[in-house]
Amino acid sequence: MENSRFFPEIHGNFGFGCMRLPMKDGSVDYEEFCRMADAFIEAGFNYFDTAHAYLGGLSETAIRDCVAKRYPRERFLLTNKLTTPYFNRQEDIRPFVESQLKLCGVDYFDFYLMHAQDRNNYQKYKRCQAYETCYALKQEGLIRHFGISFHDKADVLDMILTEHPEIEIVQIQFNYADYEDASVESRKVYEVCEKHGKPVVVMEPVKGGSLVNLPEEADKILRDLHGGSNASYAIRFAASFPNMAMVLSGMSNMEQMQDNLSAMKDFRPLNETEMDAVRKVCEIFRSLDLIPCTACRYCIEESSCPKGIRIPDLFAAKNAHEAFHNWNTGYYYNNIITGGEHGKASDCIKCGKCEKVCPQHLPIRQLLQDVARTFES
Repeated sequence: MENSRFFPEIHGNFGFGCMRLPMKDGSVDYEEFCRMADAFIEAGFNYFDTAHAYLGGLSETAIRDCVAKRYPRERFLLTNKLTTPYFNRQEDIRPFVESQLKLCGVDYFDFYLMHAQDRNNYQKYKRCQAYETCYALKQEGLIRHFGISFHDKADVLDMILTEHPEIEIVQIQFNYADYEDASVESRKVYEVCEKHGKPVVVMEPVKGGSLVNLPEEADKILRDLHGGSNASYAIRFAASFPNMAMVLSGMSNMEQMQDNLSAMKDFRPLNETEMDAVRKVCEIFRSLDLIPCTACRYCIEESSCPKGIRIPDLFAAKNAHEAFHNWNTGYYYNNIITGGEHGKASDCIKCGKCEKVCPQHLPIRQLLQDVARTFES
């Protein structure tokens, strides 16, 4: 199951994204994660993806305990990332990477990415010579392959790849809902990667779950195909493009793992009938004007909202209200804020910390006002 066109060490075109691992009592559910990792590796796949910010650092140590300690190093590949909050000068970078290696229980990373690059934070990476420093770590063997993950417009990616031809791989947000979206530009970003000859790793193929729980009209279009789950169509769509080295899925339970494996173990690109169905689903999504939040939770885990507002959860409640018009969406909203531990949408003090770290560049402060009008009026 080699993916030899790009990197012969990658087995298959499906990867385990470790941002949404199974949780139990505030910690990663090791028993469930071990079961999922075993099923993933036994199916012939080997690519795991993490970052220090994922699950407040618990993702890295879970990989150490559930993968690195249980499998020989040659059985799995591991990607990690250099994330903005964890360095302020060039001298911070090497110790941080070394600490990540220790947390993950490995001697090297197969892939190491400059995390969530956009036109703003790229300037910090340049100022701190982060690209040059990490490329030097590659020369020392601590990193096998060097790349970036990216959240911005196509012209910004073109600039970065022009300035850094040493980049070997690019991780982008890519799914059928964002393919022609003017704010994400998935198609145009993908085409820039093709232009520069860079293989692509896909993140958010199901858009944080938004392409799983579809509005009824859209759900029926895919059900009538009788060919798999909603998630399987989304993941197969992303993997159907020729320059895709890998499609990541952030899975939280064994059921999701088995569903994804059933779609990707014997991968088939979407046929024209399936592509036409996906286009119809996109038309329905565009008519709903939903908040394009992927629930990455950076706004919570990296910005430390001073009012403790669970922003992605409130946005999910708002989207459910718009998409399904269920009478009980208000109950879900109230459940999120019950007990006073988490702020209401109207508690936002408009400090803007969340917007600075949002990979989707959402106007979160304005959107929270919309959420408050929906549920609190």
